[in-house]
Amino acid sequence: MNHLSPTSLIRTPTPTLLTKPTMASIFTVTFSFIVIAFTTIFLLGNSHIHHQSPEWFKNILNNRSQFPSYLFGTKSNNGAGRLFDKKSNSPFLQNGPALAPSASNSPVLQNQNGPALAPSESNSNVTKSSYSTSLPAKKKKMNWLEKMSKCDIYEGKWVRDDSPPLYERGSCRHIDESFNCYLNGRPDYGYEKFRWQPNHCNIPRLDGRKMLRFFRGKRIVYVGDSLNRNMWDSMVCLLTNSVKNKSRVFEASGKTEFKKEGAYAFLFPDYNFSVEYIRSAFLVQESEVPVKNGTKETLRLDLIEKSYGTYKDADVLIFNTGNWWTHEKTSEGKGYYQEGDHVHEKLDVVEAFDRAMATWARWVEANVDPMKTHVFFRSYTLSHFSKGEWNSGGQCDDKEPIKDDKDLLRLDELSPPIPLMLENSLKKVKAPVSYLNVTRMTNYRQDAHPSLYRKPNMTQEEKQEFQTHQDCSHWCLPGVPDTWNQLLFAQLLLQHKQRQWNHTNNVS
Repeated sequence: MNHLSPTSLIRTPTPTLLTKPTMASIFTVTFSFIVIAFTTIFLLGNSHIHHQSPEWFKNILNNRSQFPSYLFGTKSNNGAGRLFDKKSNSPFLQNGPALAPSASNSPVLQNQNGPALAPSESNSNVTKSSYSTSLPAKKKKMNWLEKMSKCDIYEGKWVRDDSPPLYERGSCRHIDESFNCYLNGRPDYGYEKFRWQPNHCNIPRLDGRKMLRFFRGKRIVYVGDSLNRNMWDSMVCLLTNSVKNKSRVFEASGKTEFKKEGAYAFLFPDYNFSVEYIRSAFLVQESEVPVKNGTKETLRLDLIEKSYGTYKDADVLIFNTGNWWTHEKTSEGKGYYQEGDHVHEKLDVVEAFDRAMATWARWVEANVDPMKTHVFFRSYTLSHFSKGEWNSGGQCDDKEPIKDDKDLLRLDELSPPIPLMLENSLKKVKAPVSYLNVTRMTNYRQDAHPSLYRKPNMTQEEKQEFQTHQDCSHWCLPGVPDTWNQLLFAQLLLQHKQRQWNHTNNVS
């Protein structure tokens, strides 16, 4: 299809006689010019009309991008292919994130034919006109998308940033008590003053209102242990603090303590949107078997959690597991792991973990429609206990992130090596799963845990108890989990832009 340019409409005069159709064309052009001229004079003489005109007219004046790009051109923001204005807090990416960490082959799949998660407002503006996008603009956007898809957003560093957090500390009443370091009396806030900077691209600050519009009509579900609850709390705060009328946000919760079983949800009826959390520490079913003196707990490596059927049709699923596999009964594996009616007398935790992940993968492959649902798996996040473990006086009193890479925790020295176990298991998954590989970035952040600030208005006795039972696994909010959600949204946005680009090219 030939693309017309403005100059292609200019004709060179010739000495031929004017035919009737030519005279008609001249009359049409002349009449159009007169109408445009009088309209322009009228608007210039009545500059107030823009402020008093109907909404549809304002939209036409304001949304220039709906017109052919050769008429209005494209603004440059001093960067190839940027889709956002530096002066705004748009969630659109500068040079964007990768869908896959470069070091990983199978765990992260760039599924071009997957679900088209998109804001409902953006579905109606695609036109079949050859004028819809100029060739330079198309090339620029293609280069931008190509650059984004090659950028590994998980390789980078934490840099100091004095911008305020994405939501003000103490402003979100929905944060679980254990993560609310500000209300629990932590006196320093330096951990809020760092942002993640990928090595080869930039990720802008999130804009909660634009996220809400993007998620209109969608359902997001976090499934996993209390670290995914940490991430869910962050998303809830990002979104609820962006709603003008907070009375239009409704909570539908199960248990109130994050260590217990429960299902939680926040509903945004003005956007027909929900964000939910389902606790499932192992992703497979915790069970009990009868013994001589009653019952004992087991872990069914062959059975998925019973609640899974309730959210298989969600638009976005974010899973995690790992932290509970380090506890004594799981790491030792004596009389704890069960398959069918058989309880293994002894089973290595690495083998047990792999079998549990295989059960989870089979469920995803059999039940989740990859054309509707984006599936993410968030990686293991590192704890920073020093001078002991979580149950033996371990502490995390640092006020700065780790600066030297040689001081980072070595993944192959962890016992058990959960991050390596997880990546090995995910390589075998046949379904399209995107890997939120936040392990390395959390390795630096020894400064951002609740530490002893686990409860508000602590008594002196509680302070002494928490001094030797610090929380060096979860994260303060606002804090590190906000960045996980930033990267999650970056990947969703990139996939949406890629599909939008493909669709525009197909209809052109």
